[in-house]
Amino acid sequence: MHTLKIIDLHVEIEGNKILKGVNLTVNSGEVHAIMGPNGTGKSTLSAAIMGHPKYEVTQGEVWLDDVNILELEVDERARAGLFLAMQYPSEIPGITNAEFLRQAINARRNEGDHIRVMDFIKKLDEKMEVLDMPEEMAERYLNEGFSGGEKKRNEILQLMMIEPIFALLDEIDSGLDIDALQVVSKGVNAMRGENFGAIIITHYQRLLNYIQPDVVHIMMDGKIVKTGGSDLAKELEANGYKGLMAELGYAIEEVEEGK
Repeated sequence: MHTLKIIDLHVEIEGNKILKGVNLTVNSGEVHAIMGPNGTGKSTLSAAIMGHPKYEVTQGEVWLDDVNILELEVDERARAGLFLAMQYPSEIPGITNAEFLRQAINARRNEGDHIRVMDFIKKLDEKMEVLDMPEEMAERYLNEGFSGGEKKRNEILQLMMIEPIFALLDEIDSGLDIDALQVVSKGVNAMRGENFGAIIITHYQRLLNYIQPDVVHIMMDGKIVKTGGSDLAKELEANGYKGLMAELGYAIEEVEEGK
């Protein structure tokens, strides 16, 4: 079993305090969902864990098993087993999907253990079939000219090919219609197992109809303020955040502005 442990994490952006003491432990074999209003730090959490230079960690630790990953460069965090599926993936002309994926897989392997070409092609074909992706997408440049739905499927294809220990899925449902949402969810569910854990960041309970979380966390004002089972997400869908804000003593306008 592997463990991703976040301890008292504080993060700033250009001097503005966004995360104000996040504590969270995720074990492999578990899927955790983080929900909350806009501006409360959900995406900041995933970016800070992955090492985005815009986000300054001012306090706290993030441990992947026995390694404090905050001491690692971004590529070292990826090689250690972390993966971030971004809300807005970048377009990279000149590099095909297949080239990118093969290099990413080999980057996590020892020099003499690179994936064989035929094994790679077989695996790529299998994963693309799960995601209903046409074969020609493998030879298209990475995300260039892709629709929003195609970019999200491509992020999940990368997840399935690279096979990280922990995935941070940042609003992978945004902009997807129901059909695309079901396909993307199918890919994430195919990864579930004792050697894989995930943190899903989402505004909406609908994604969690397809990827059932083991634990749901509510984030407000840069902290996790409530934790429960999958029923907590359904409760929020039915009643919204206002009741929970009032229960916890937050002013609605303050939370919405991310103060």
